[in-house]
Amino acid sequence: MSKNGKLSVNSLESTRHPPNTYFRSLVDVVNITISKMIHSLFIINNTGDVFMEKHWKSVVNKSICDYFFEAQGKVTNPEDVPPVIATPHHYLINIYRNSLYFVAVVTTEVPPLFVVEFLHRIFDMFEDYFTECSETNLKDHFVIVYELLDEMLDNGFPLAVESNVLKELIKPPNFLRSITDTVTGKSTGVGATLPTGQLSNIPWRRTGVKYTNNEAYFDVIEEIDAIIDKSGSTVIAEIQGYIDCLIKLSGMPDLTLSFVNPRLLDDVSFHPCVRFKRWETEKILSFVPPDGHFRMMSYHIGANNMVAIPVYLRHNISFREGSGGRFDVTIGPKQTMGKTVENVVLEVPFPKSVLNVTLTANQGKNSFDPVSKLMTWDVGKIDTAKLPNIKGTITLQTGVPVPESNPTITVMFTINTLAVSGLKVNRLDMYGEKYKPFKGVKYITRAGKFQVRT
Repeated sequence: MSKNGKLSVNSLESTRHPPNTYFRSLVDVVNITISKMIHSLFIINNTGDVFMEKHWKSVVNKSICDYFFEAQGKVTNPEDVPPVIATPHHYLINIYRNSLYFVAVVTTEVPPLFVVEFLHRIFDMFEDYFTECSETNLKDHFVIVYELLDEMLDNGFPLAVESNVLKELIKPPNFLRSITDTVTGKSTGVGATLPTGQLSNIPWRRTGVKYTNNEAYFDVIEEIDAIIDKSGSTVIAEIQGYIDCLIKLSGMPDLTLSFVNPRLLDDVSFHPCVRFKRWETEKILSFVPPDGHFRMMSYHIGANNMVAIPVYLRHNISFREGSGGRFDVTIGPKQTMGKTVENVVLEVPFPKSVLNVTLTANQGKNSFDPVSKLMTWDVGKIDTAKLPNIKGTITLQTGVPVPESNPTITVMFTINTLAVSGLKVNRLDMYGEKYKPFKGVKYITRAGKFQVRT
């Protein structure tokens, strides 16, 4: 970022490594590249309360957040707040997740994407420790929160960002520790010894791991972001994909994961454990995995590839002056390869001029909030023999003009055992250990931001 407030992203020059060596972790790369990084962190809820703050250098007054609130006031969607906000003497870099803003304060020019990535790491770590990263959970475990922030960042530099390392340093919360922290207000969960991962060439994995049952599970999760027009044609459709892993393997296993059709993956990012050179040359994921849960890979499939749309809507929504309106919507499966569409929910934000809706559904439950004007229809599972339908009347306020446009329907759904892109794992091989692990792959497709214009 330059001093005139413009954003300059300092990209790291990619270092080429021999196939059998490991990429440096995010921590190593950041420490080499950045002279100074995060100064302070503020966590802000949806109502604008700064309910938690942490300072690694000198204390920055939380009045600095006024610049953030000013930018926030200019947007209607909380996710549309600019990720980088320039102030006279600082830069505010923020992310928005689970109704919370994480706002980092930096005083010098830094690569903003590294700060954004680190903020996501903080959120993910809180979620790992507390199951859900919410305001209530953070307040209930504030001692552990500050312990984690102290270990994850040292004088503004990322230090320990791997779950395995942190859980050796700081014990996850349990009932006894929560009582002790509440009564004494003191930390009791910091380990006295340095984690073994910090002493090895592979900082993301503990040494001496042993399991009775050796298992490796991979979840291929794909989220569809799409906009469908009135006629049912696709305006835009993209897939955000993830491969989440649960690894419970003894010793120091060296794994390779291959795909049947890896050329689908043209926009990817990896956990530091993945040997990028091997992926570049052979399209094979080669890695020594962390122990436990971790996200190995994220990928994006965009407009260059045809994205299958798994559901369709038949809709007839109309408003008439003096007589209210009619609402009739049916949802059905489209390109699902014979898989069942589950956990279907439709949200319809009606115009402010709508007084009430009287709807009857042949399946599931529906509700209407007269304040927000949001109708929610929890469909459940789509039965192809009898498609889910909801219909009824719309009551408009008297003396108010008829709405100029129909609402846009948001659709949520889940399809198990299907990766809608067609991505398929070929095989998993293990080297370095003699036992034979149990292996499993699960595919899940779900809606991201899936909207149908009516």
